[in-house]
Amino acid sequence: MKDEQLMRKRVYAARFACWELHLFLDTHPNNKDAIRKLEEYTAKADRLKKEYEEKYGPLGDSSQETTRWAWVSDPWPWEKEGN
Repeated sequence: MKDEQLMRKRVYAARFACWELHLFLDTHPNNKDAIRKLEEYTAKADRLKKEYEEKYGPLGDSSQETTRWAWVSDPWPWEKEGN
């Protein structure tokens, strides 16, 4: 598996954990352990996303570091080195 794919999977896994914790907190809003875990995974997801985007570019149009149409100025996948 390529490093880019592995990094993307790590970002998605951290985001998934955040979504699951949000759902759990919908029914257990006073669970301090879940709140703490959500804060940890949110920070982790943000850190991983930033690391990914610094290395490979935006994950999507919701990136804080780009405009909606910035992807058109990046190389297409077949134009990148090593492909």
